[in-house]
Amino acid sequence: MNFILDNWYLVFLALASGVMLLMPVLKGAGAGSLSAAQAVQLINREKAIVIDVCEPEEFAAGHVGGARNIPLGQLQERLPQVAKNKAVPLILVCTKGARASRAASIAKGLGYDKAQALAGGLSAWREANMPVEKA
Repeated sequence: MNFILDNWYLVFLALASGVMLLMPVLKGAGAGSLSAAQAVQLINREKAIVIDVCEPEEFAAGHVGGARNIPLGQLQERLPQVAKNKAVPLILVCTKGARASRAASIAKGLGYDKAQALAGGLSAWREANMPVEKA
């Protein structure tokens, strides 16, 4: 008990760092926050647009059905041409989900407030036994 009282700042630091490590998990912000089932609901109910931010070779190897390919490096220039209505939800997809999370941030910066990244990317989509198209 004396250790805790004498080193209260170390205990506080350990608790604060633990909370900070858990924040992304609790917020669901790992590599996107949208599950495959939620994405299907958005596509069916709200006519969401699916944007695949992979490179063209990856897109040709397999992508979500009906997805449009805009590589991440070209997203800022080409997104306004592909998705003219900023009120329509955007689902951003990549292979694992990391690029899609960055793309969602870019899209939100462009005014697409309903932009979301698919958690786990195309891998999670396949694991959920959702259809995949090949070009």
